[in-house]
Amino acid sequence: MPKRYASIDIGTNTLRLLIAEYATSSHGMKPLGYKRIVTRLGGSFTDEEGIDKDSAERTFQVLEEFKRDIEAKKVDQVIAVATSAVREAKNSEWFVDEVLKRTGIKVDVISGAEEARLSFFGVMFVLFDKSVQNKKRLVMDIGGGSTEFIASTGVDINAMWSTELGVVHLTEKYLKSDPPTADELKALNEKIVDDINDLKKSMAEVGIEVDDYSSGGGVDLVGTAGTITTLAALEQELEIYNPQRINNFIINKDRLKALYENLSTATIEERLTLKGLESGREDLIVAGAAIARKVAEEFGFSILKVSDGGLLEGILLKEIWQTDGLGA
Repeated sequence: MPKRYASIDIGTNTLRLLIAEYATSSHGMKPLGYKRIVTRLGGSFTDEEGIDKDSAERTFQVLEEFKRDIEAKKVDQVIAVATSAVREAKNSEWFVDEVLKRTGIKVDVISGAEEARLSFFGVMFVLFDKSVQNKKRLVMDIGGGSTEFIASTGVDINAMWSTELGVVHLTEKYLKSDPPTADELKALNEKIVDDINDLKKSMAEVGIEVDDYSSGGGVDLVGTAGTITTLAALEQELEIYNPQRINNFIINKDRLKALYENLSTATIEERLTLKGLESGREDLIVAGAAIARKVAEEFGFSILKVSDGGLLEGILLKEIWQTDGLGA
């Protein structure tokens, strides 16, 4: 009987659940259920207090819902991780303890490096092609509290970095108006470029040639997580989200620029009418689009390749590989 797993990603903006069945004999994974719900866990976060109690309560309620889904599917093992908001919070221990008390789910608070590594596992599970197994990729995972970057060759990670470019934090700090003013957008983009320049310095410090992971190096720029998949859904005007329409979708630099400009000049109410925009992401998508656009521009890429697979799949794959004796 195939073993059933559930992976939970407790993100700064979104909670996601994947339930899948894995057969050891065939090394095959069959998805049985998927949910993602915006709870804005990192909303109103402060260094002094950490996670806001109302934001936490929204998250606890969704995790209780996930627990019911897990029980209904008769899952054998649950793996849950929390990322930036919980990682940075003064009250992270309280949050983790409360989740365990309410749901029985044990949460592992992972580092930025581990988040990047697991995201890469998920991306490669979806996108890997044996015909280009030595392909170099610069993978970015844009999250609510941080953005991770991975420099890779084939299935091997050469280096990875976690930056503070989180869409929740950037939105709350820089985008006060609806729609954002020109000065607000200027400050946002300057912050993003500053962090990208810091990333390039960090790459050089560990012996990664920036030119080798820029447009001239024969490298793919790959994006994963909610911001990127939402941009792909918006570009295709998807009324119903479809991972098959998202994986390997290409957004060129001119369309990235157009998406950013259209989103940043629209009001929140106008954005809510757009096909493909997930409810709860209508304010954050401007900062997310700005990050995606600036990364492509600063590294000289003409296209961005999209992956629906990422951290959620990587969490599950790591556990399966360890259970199956394949390593991780």
